[in-house]
Amino acid sequence: MNRLIRDSRKLAEKHLAMTAALALILAGCSSKTPQAMEQAQQEGSSSQSNSKSVTAELFSVAPEQMSHLQVVAIQASPLRRVLRLSGTVAYNNFETTPVFTPVGGRVSRILVYPGDVVRASQPILYAASPDYAQLRSAYLKARDAYALAQKNYARAKDLYEHHAIAEADLLTAESAQTQSQADLQAAEQSLRVLGLTGLDGLLEKPADSPEIPVLAPIAGEIVERLVAPGQLLQAGTTQVFTISNMATVWVLANVYEHDMSYVHVGDTVAIQTDAYPTTFRAKISYVGPALDPTTRTLQVRMVTDNPDKKLKKDMYVTAVVQAGTVENALTVPDAAVLRTAENQPFVYVAAGPNQFAQKLVTLGESLDGKTQITSGVQEGDRVVADGSLFLQFANSFQR
Repeated sequence: MNRLIRDSRKLAEKHLAMTAALALILAGCSSKTPQAMEQAQQEGSSSQSNSKSVTAELFSVAPEQMSHLQVVAIQASPLRRVLRLSGTVAYNNFETTPVFTPVGGRVSRILVYPGDVVRASQPILYAASPDYAQLRSAYLKARDAYALAQKNYARAKDLYEHHAIAEADLLTAESAQTQSQADLQAAEQSLRVLGLTGLDGLLEKPADSPEIPVLAPIAGEIVERLVAPGQLLQAGTTQVFTISNMATVWVLANVYEHDMSYVHVGDTVAIQTDAYPTTFRAKISYVGPALDPTTRTLQVRMVTDNPDKKLKKDMYVTAVVQAGTVENALTVPDAAVLRTAENQPFVYVAAGPNQFAQKLVTLGESLDGKTQITSGVQEGDRVVADGSLFLQFANSFQR
């Protein structure tokens, strides 16, 4: 009896174990089925995407739509090489000078302002200067002393000729005249260094007027005023104005290292600006001896005439340099070059009847409606010119 009970229990335990294992197997299958379906779905969509990508590389156009397209063959031909350099306008330093005051003192009067045109040696401001007052006084004293020494020497010479004085007295008078003459010349030079001429007119000025004019060193236009009335000046240190002859200006531009061999002193350059439709003609007058270590560019300087003073300092311009000819350049019409969403240039190449392929290319020079292709296509390839935008739309529609 006991044995029968034990056998029944073992049989029940085996039945329960088998039932539990079957339940686990069914649960695993049911949980795995959606994942397998999702993975299969992703693989299917990926294959569809790949097939679309492959189809986009080579696609067909209906025969009746070919009339919208202009297909041209790529040919090798000479192409002018043009460099477009970004530059800025600067004063012509050979015709520009800063004006420094030669004396210390206080600005009493300003005679000119930015935009005024001055001539050389024209007074541009007056300064009340104790230094000038002292030099003026020394000059007047030396002048009177020299006049007196001249008279004493003339009288001593006359007396000596009549044997009225000894030779030593004559030599003393002569020495006094020589010394006073040297003092007068030194006083004159001190005033002339300040730019003063016509020293005889100093006697006509009131003795209590210490004003001295600061003169324009060159002719030109006042482009900067750096002082104000009442400002204190230091001799040889304080800059008061900047004068520039604006009839000509400089254009400073930077040339990349790979274009250096195409730029030479004396080359003619066309200067273009956004401000005027006029093209200004310039010549390269200087090529820098070294590259800028930061930008790896070479600075070149151009000189151009400035009619009506249109070109202003620090104005941005474009310098167009004719840099020879590219022989056997592969060119396509500008309309043939399109760009992808990543801004990569490409063209559509005919691959068969009514069939086209999109090819990425590398661009070179662009001039007169033609663009150079340096890589991506070969001579003889037929590309779409006019109608390329229509083709791009058709290609995206097929995708």
